[in-house]
Amino acid sequence: MVTIGDVARVAGVARSTASYALSGRRAVSDEVRERVRQAASELGYAPNAGARALATSQTRVIGLLAQFLPDEFAPAMLQYIQGVANTARDAGYDILLSSDPDGPTALKRITDSRMVDGVVLLNVADQDDRLPVLRAAAQPGALVGLPGDCTGVDVFDLDFEESGRSMVAHLHARGHRELILVSQPEHVIERGGAYVWRLQNTALETAAARDVTLHAVYGSSAQPEIGRELHALLDAHPNATGLLLNNEAAAAALPTVMHERNLSAPDDLSVIGRYSDEFARTFSLPFSSIESAPDRLGRMAVRQLVRRIEQETPADAPHVVRFISPDLVDRGSTAPPPAT
Repeated sequence: MVTIGDVARVAGVARSTASYALSGRRAVSDEVRERVRQAASELGYAPNAGARALATSQTRVIGLLAQFLPDEFAPAMLQYIQGVANTARDAGYDILLSSDPDGPTALKRITDSRMVDGVVLLNVADQDDRLPVLRAAAQPGALVGLPGDCTGVDVFDLDFEESGRSMVAHLHARGHRELILVSQPEHVIERGGAYVWRLQNTALETAAARDVTLHAVYGSSAQPEIGRELHALLDAHPNATGLLLNNEAAAAALPTVMHERNLSAPDDLSVIGRYSDEFARTFSLPFSSIESAPDRLGRMAVRQLVRRIEQETPADAPHVVRFISPDLVDRGSTAPPPAT
Protein backbone atom coordinates (compact mmCIF):
# COMPACT_ATOMS: atom_id res chain seq x y z
CA MET A 1 0.00 0.00 0.00
CA VAL A 2 1.30 3.43 -0.93
CA THR A 3 2.06 5.64 2.08
CA ILE A 4 2.65 9.34 2.59
CA GLY A 5 6.33 8.44 3.00
CA ASP A 6 6.38 7.06 -0.55
CA VAL A 7 4.83 10.26 -1.85
CA ALA A 8 7.39 12.36 0.02
CA ARG A 9 10.28 10.29 -1.37
CA VAL A 10 9.09 10.63 -5.00
CA ALA A 11 8.40 14.34 -4.58
CA GLY A 12 11.79 14.92 -2.91
CA VAL A 13 10.38 16.52 0.24
CA ALA A 14 10.06 15.70 3.91
CA ARG A 15 7.18 13.49 5.02
CA SER A 16 5.64 16.37 7.00
CA THR A 17 5.87 18.69 4.00
CA ALA A 18 4.08 16.15 1.81
CA SER A 19 1.36 15.85 4.44
CA TYR A 20 0.94 19.63 4.67
CA ALA A 21 0.83 19.97 0.88
CA LEU A 22 -1.99 17.44 0.58
CA SER A 23 -4.00 18.52 3.61
CA GLY A 24 -3.64 22.27 3.27
CA ARG A 25 -3.02 22.53 7.01
CA ARG A 26 0.07 24.70 6.52
CA ALA A 27 1.30 26.94 3.75
CA VAL A 28 3.74 25.45 1.24
CA SER A 29 4.91 26.88 -2.05
CA ASP A 30 2.85 26.28 -5.17
CA GLU A 31 5.82 24.48 -6.74
CA VAL A 32 6.17 22.05 -3.84
CA ARG A 33 2.43 21.49 -3.61
CA GLU A 34 2.28 20.64 -7.31
CA ARG A 35 5.22 18.19 -7.00
CA VAL A 36 3.56 16.44 -4.10
CA ARG A 37 0.19 16.23 -5.83
CA GLN A 38 1.80 14.91 -8.99
CA ALA A 39 3.68 12.27 -6.99
CA ALA A 40 0.48 11.27 -5.17
CA SER A 41 -1.34 10.97 -8.49
CA GLU A 42 1.41 8.87 -10.09
CA LEU A 43 1.55 6.52 -7.11
CA GLY A 44 -2.23 6.32 -6.68
CA TYR A 45 -2.01 7.55 -3.10
CA ALA A 46 -5.19 8.23 -1.12
CA PRO A 47 -5.04 9.53 2.48
CA ASN A 48 -6.18 7.07 5.13
CA ALA A 49 -9.09 8.90 6.70
CA GLY A 50 -9.15 6.68 9.79
CA ALA A 51 -5.46 7.19 10.53
CA ARG A 52 -5.76 10.91 9.90
CA ALA A 53 -8.70 11.17 12.28
CA LEU A 54 -6.78 9.35 15.02
CA ALA A 55 -3.71 11.52 14.54
CA THR A 56 -5.41 14.88 14.26
CA SER A 57 -8.88 14.39 15.80
CA GLN A 58 -10.21 15.63 12.46
CA THR A 59 -11.90 13.80 9.62
CA ARG A 60 -11.62 16.61 7.03
CA VAL A 61 -15.29 15.91 6.31
CA ILE A 62 -18.21 18.33 6.51
CA GLY A 63 -21.71 17.00 7.03
CA LEU A 64 -24.36 18.46 4.73
CA LEU A 65 -27.98 17.88 5.67
CA ALA A 66 -30.38 18.59 2.82
CA GLN A 67 -33.67 17.17 1.64
CA PHE A 68 -35.28 16.98 -1.78
CA LEU A 69 -38.79 17.89 -0.76
CA PRO A 70 -41.69 17.21 -3.14
CA ASP A 71 -43.15 20.70 -2.71
CA GLU A 72 -39.92 22.49 -3.70
CA PHE A 73 -38.19 22.59 -7.09
CA ALA A 74 -35.29 20.10 -6.97
CA PRO A 75 -32.98 21.89 -9.47
CA ALA A 76 -32.95 24.95 -7.22
CA MET A 77 -31.86 22.87 -4.20
CA LEU A 78 -29.04 21.29 -6.21
CA GLN A 79 -27.47 24.71 -6.67
CA TYR A 80 -27.14 25.18 -2.91
CA ILE A 81 -25.59 21.72 -2.55
CA GLN A 82 -23.15 22.48 -5.35
CA GLY A 83 -22.06 25.73 -3.71
CA VAL A 84 -21.34 23.98 -0.41
CA ALA A 85 -19.58 20.99 -2.02
CA ASN A 86 -17.33 23.08 -4.28
CA THR A 87 -16.20 25.36 -1.46
CA ALA A 88 -15.57 22.44 0.87
CA ARG A 89 -13.44 20.76 -1.78
CA ASP A 90 -11.41 23.92 -2.31
CA ALA A 91 -10.79 24.07 1.45
CA GLY A 92 -9.58 20.46 1.52
CA TYR A 93 -12.74 18.87 2.94
CA ASP A 94 -15.00 16.12 1.66
CA ILE A 95 -18.78 16.23 1.97
CA LEU A 96 -20.99 13.69 3.69
CA LEU A 97 -24.48 14.33 2.30
CA SER A 98 -27.49 13.15 4.28
CA SER A 99 -30.98 13.45 2.85
CA ASP A 100 -32.59 11.39 5.60
CA PRO A 101 -36.16 12.65 6.19
CA ASP A 102 -35.57 12.18 9.93
CA GLY A 103 -33.15 15.08 10.16
CA PRO A 104 -32.61 15.15 13.95
CA THR A 105 -31.81 11.43 14.14
CA ALA A 106 -29.46 11.59 11.16
CA LEU A 107 -27.68 14.63 12.58
CA LYS A 108 -27.24 13.03 16.00
CA ARG A 109 -25.86 9.85 14.43
CA ILE A 110 -23.36 11.79 12.31
CA THR A 111 -22.16 14.09 15.09
CA ASP A 112 -22.09 11.52 17.92
CA SER A 113 -19.96 9.16 15.81
CA ARG A 114 -17.55 12.00 14.99
CA MET A 115 -17.93 11.26 11.29
CA VAL A 116 -17.63 14.98 10.50
CA ASP A 117 -15.77 18.05 11.73
CA GLY A 118 -18.72 20.40 11.23
CA VAL A 119 -22.21 20.58 9.75
CA VAL A 120 -24.06 22.70 7.21
CA LEU A 121 -27.86 22.66 7.28
CA LEU A 122 -30.06 23.41 4.25
CA ASN A 123 -33.89 23.41 4.10
CA VAL A 124 -33.89 25.43 7.32
CA ALA A 125 -37.31 25.84 8.95
CA ASP A 126 -38.46 28.62 11.26
CA GLN A 127 -38.68 26.14 14.16
CA ASP A 128 -36.14 23.65 12.87
CA ASP A 129 -36.11 20.44 14.92
CA ARG A 130 -32.46 19.76 13.96
CA LEU A 131 -31.18 22.84 15.77
CA PRO A 132 -31.33 21.50 19.36
CA VAL A 133 -29.26 18.52 18.21
CA LEU A 134 -26.74 20.75 16.43
CA ARG A 135 -26.39 23.08 19.41
CA ALA A 136 -25.68 20.09 21.67
CA ALA A 137 -23.07 18.62 19.29
CA ALA A 138 -19.34 18.98 19.78
CA GLN A 139 -18.95 20.17 16.17
CA PRO A 140 -19.76 23.68 14.94
CA GLY A 141 -22.63 24.32 12.54
CA ALA A 142 -23.60 26.80 9.83
CA LEU A 143 -26.98 27.35 8.23
CA VAL A 144 -28.05 28.50 4.79
CA GLY A 145 -31.46 29.85 5.70
CA LEU A 146 -32.88 31.83 8.61
CA PRO A 147 -34.46 30.02 11.60
CA GLY A 148 -36.57 31.69 14.24
CA ASP A 149 -33.76 31.30 16.80
CA CYS A 150 -30.16 31.75 15.59
CA THR A 151 -28.51 30.95 18.92
CA GLY A 152 -25.34 28.90 18.72
CA VAL A 153 -24.98 28.73 14.93
CA ASP A 154 -23.72 30.90 12.09
CA VAL A 155 -26.50 31.89 9.68
CA PHE A 156 -26.37 33.06 6.06
CA ASP A 157 -29.33 33.96 3.88
CA LEU A 158 -30.69 36.24 1.19
CA ASP A 159 -32.46 39.32 2.53
CA PHE A 160 -35.93 38.17 1.49
CA GLU A 161 -37.65 41.14 3.10
CA GLU A 162 -35.65 43.58 1.01
CA SER A 163 -36.16 41.35 -2.03
CA GLY A 164 -39.94 41.64 -1.77
CA ARG A 165 -39.69 45.38 -1.23
CA SER A 166 -37.39 45.81 -4.23
CA MET A 167 -39.57 43.78 -6.59
CA VAL A 168 -42.69 45.82 -5.86
CA ALA A 169 -40.85 49.16 -5.81
CA HIS A 170 -39.21 48.43 -9.16
CA LEU A 171 -42.54 47.94 -10.93
CA HIS A 172 -44.28 50.72 -9.03
CA ALA A 173 -41.61 53.15 -10.23
CA ARG A 174 -42.47 52.16 -13.79
CA GLY A 175 -46.15 52.91 -13.31
CA HIS A 176 -47.63 49.50 -12.49
CA ARG A 177 -50.61 49.54 -10.13
CA GLU A 178 -51.83 45.92 -10.18
CA LEU A 179 -49.47 42.96 -9.72
CA ILE A 180 -49.54 39.22 -9.05
CA LEU A 181 -47.08 37.51 -6.70
CA VAL A 182 -46.68 33.72 -7.06
CA SER A 183 -44.98 32.15 -4.04
CA GLN A 184 -43.93 28.60 -3.20
CA PRO A 185 -46.64 26.04 -2.31
CA GLU A 186 -48.51 26.70 0.90
CA HIS A 187 -47.06 23.49 2.39
CA VAL A 188 -43.68 25.23 2.48
CA ILE A 189 -45.09 27.83 4.86
CA GLU A 190 -46.87 25.17 6.92
CA ARG A 191 -43.58 23.41 7.66
CA GLY A 192 -41.83 26.68 8.50
CA GLY A 193 -40.32 27.93 5.23
CA ALA A 194 -39.86 31.47 6.50
CA TYR A 195 -38.36 32.77 3.25
CA VAL A 196 -41.81 32.53 1.64
CA TRP A 197 -43.63 34.73 4.13
CA ARG A 198 -40.65 37.02 4.60
CA LEU A 199 -40.76 38.05 0.94
CA GLN A 200 -44.54 37.91 0.62
CA ASN A 201 -45.34 39.95 3.73
CA THR A 202 -42.91 42.72 2.83
CA ALA A 203 -44.17 42.78 -0.76
CA LEU A 204 -47.74 43.19 0.50
CA GLU A 205 -46.73 45.95 2.92
CA THR A 206 -44.82 47.79 0.21
CA ALA A 207 -47.71 47.47 -2.24
CA ALA A 208 -50.20 48.80 0.32
CA ALA A 209 -47.97 51.76 1.15
CA ARG A 210 -47.73 52.65 -2.56
CA ASP A 211 -51.40 52.08 -3.41
CA VAL A 212 -50.59 49.04 -5.56
CA THR A 213 -52.98 46.10 -5.74
CA LEU A 214 -51.01 42.91 -5.14
CA HIS A 215 -52.66 39.50 -5.57
CA ALA A 216 -50.52 37.12 -3.48
CA VAL A 217 -51.03 33.43 -4.25
CA TYR A 218 -49.25 30.11 -3.73
CA GLY A 219 -48.23 28.02 -6.72
CA SER A 220 -47.39 24.38 -7.25
CA SER A 221 -43.80 23.16 -7.55
CA ALA A 222 -44.12 21.09 -10.71
CA GLN A 223 -45.63 20.86 -14.15
CA PRO A 224 -48.31 20.54 -15.39
CA GLU A 225 -50.03 21.97 -12.29
CA ILE A 226 -48.10 25.24 -12.16
CA GLY A 227 -48.70 25.88 -15.86
CA ARG A 228 -52.46 25.53 -15.41
CA GLU A 229 -52.33 27.75 -12.32
CA LEU A 230 -50.49 30.52 -14.19
CA HIS A 231 -53.09 30.44 -16.95
CA ALA A 232 -55.86 30.65 -14.33
CA LEU A 233 -54.18 33.57 -12.56
CA LEU A 234 -53.82 35.60 -15.73
CA ASP A 235 -57.46 34.86 -16.58
CA ALA A 236 -58.61 35.87 -13.09
CA HIS A 237 -56.65 39.17 -13.07
CA PRO A 238 -56.75 40.55 -16.60
CA ASN A 239 -55.83 44.05 -15.42
CA ALA A 240 -52.60 42.93 -13.73
CA THR A 241 -49.61 44.30 -15.63
CA GLY A 242 -46.80 42.79 -13.59
CA LEU A 243 -45.92 39.31 -12.35
CA LEU A 244 -43.56 38.59 -9.41
CA LEU A 245 -42.26 35.04 -8.96
CA ASN A 246 -40.90 33.60 -5.71
CA ASN A 247 -41.34 30.12 -7.16
CA GLU A 248 -38.71 28.56 -9.44
CA ALA A 249 -41.14 26.09 -11.01
CA ALA A 250 -43.41 28.98 -12.00
CA ALA A 251 -40.47 30.82 -13.54
CA ALA A 252 -39.48 27.74 -15.56
CA ALA A 253 -43.07 27.26 -16.78
CA LEU A 254 -43.82 30.91 -17.60
CA PRO A 255 -42.18 31.11 -21.08
CA THR A 256 -44.44 28.31 -22.32
CA VAL A 257 -47.52 29.88 -20.73
CA MET A 258 -46.80 33.27 -22.27
CA HIS A 259 -46.17 31.69 -25.67
CA GLU A 260 -49.49 29.86 -25.46
CA ARG A 261 -51.24 33.15 -24.63
CA ASN A 262 -49.35 35.08 -27.31
CA LEU A 263 -47.86 37.39 -24.68
CA SER A 264 -44.38 38.85 -24.44
CA ALA A 265 -42.40 40.57 -21.71
CA PRO A 266 -42.30 43.47 -21.21
CA ASP A 267 -44.69 44.52 -24.01
CA ASP A 268 -47.71 42.76 -22.50
CA LEU A 269 -46.56 41.82 -19.01
CA SER A 270 -43.59 42.87 -16.87
CA VAL A 271 -41.94 40.00 -15.00
CA ILE A 272 -39.46 39.77 -12.10
CA GLY A 273 -38.39 36.45 -10.60
CA ARG A 274 -36.26 35.36 -7.67
CA TYR A 275 -33.66 32.81 -8.72
CA SER A 276 -29.98 32.54 -9.59
CA ASP A 277 -28.30 33.58 -12.80
CA GLU A 278 -27.26 29.96 -13.35
CA PHE A 279 -30.88 28.88 -12.98
CA ALA A 280 -31.88 31.48 -15.58
CA ARG A 281 -29.28 30.14 -18.00
CA THR A 282 -30.26 26.51 -17.39
CA PHE A 283 -33.91 27.16 -18.24
CA SER A 284 -33.25 29.93 -20.80
CA LEU A 285 -35.31 32.41 -18.79
CA PRO A 286 -35.51 35.91 -20.28
CA PHE A 287 -36.93 37.53 -17.16
CA SER A 288 -35.27 40.02 -14.83
CA SER A 289 -34.69 38.55 -11.40
CA ILE A 290 -33.45 39.00 -7.87
CA GLU A 291 -30.23 36.95 -7.66
CA SER A 292 -30.77 34.24 -5.03
CA ALA A 293 -26.99 33.56 -4.88
CA PRO A 294 -26.96 29.89 -3.76
CA ASP A 295 -23.28 29.51 -4.62
CA ARG A 296 -22.30 32.61 -2.66
CA LEU A 297 -24.34 31.55 0.37
CA GLY A 298 -22.74 28.11 0.26
CA ARG A 299 -19.28 29.68 0.12
CA MET A 300 -20.02 31.97 3.05
CA ALA A 301 -21.37 29.14 5.20
CA VAL A 302 -18.49 26.74 4.50
CA ARG A 303 -15.75 29.34 4.93
CA GLN A 304 -17.14 30.40 8.30
CA LEU A 305 -17.53 26.77 9.33
CA VAL A 306 -13.94 25.97 8.35
CA ARG A 307 -12.71 28.97 10.35
CA ARG A 308 -14.40 27.52 13.41
CA ILE A 309 -13.21 23.96 12.73
CA GLU A 310 -9.61 25.10 12.31
CA GLN A 311 -9.93 27.52 15.25
CA GLU A 312 -9.11 30.57 13.18
CA THR A 313 -12.18 32.01 14.89
CA PRO A 314 -11.97 31.86 18.72
CA ALA A 315 -14.31 29.31 20.28
CA ASP A 316 -16.07 32.04 22.26
CA ALA A 317 -16.45 34.40 19.28
CA PRO A 318 -20.07 35.51 18.74
CA HIS A 319 -21.99 33.69 16.04
CA VAL A 320 -22.91 35.69 12.97
CA VAL A 321 -26.15 36.27 11.07
CA ARG A 322 -25.42 37.69 7.63
CA PHE A 323 -27.79 38.58 4.82
CA ILE A 324 -26.97 39.08 1.16
CA SER A 325 -28.57 42.25 -0.20
CA PRO A 326 -30.82 41.60 -3.21
CA ASP A 327 -29.28 42.33 -6.60
CA LEU A 328 -31.73 42.86 -9.46
CA VAL A 329 -30.37 41.33 -12.67
CA ASP A 330 -31.97 43.30 -15.50
CA ARG A 331 -32.79 41.10 -18.50
CA GLY A 332 -35.14 43.62 -20.05
CA SER A 333 -38.45 42.09 -18.93
CA THR A 334 -39.84 45.19 -17.17
CA ALA A 335 -41.19 48.41 -18.64
CA PRO A 336 -44.09 50.80 -18.12
CA PRO A 337 -47.44 48.99 -18.41
CA PRO A 338 -49.03 48.83 -21.84
CA ALA A 339 -51.54 51.55 -22.69
CA THR A 340 -55.12 50.51 -22.03
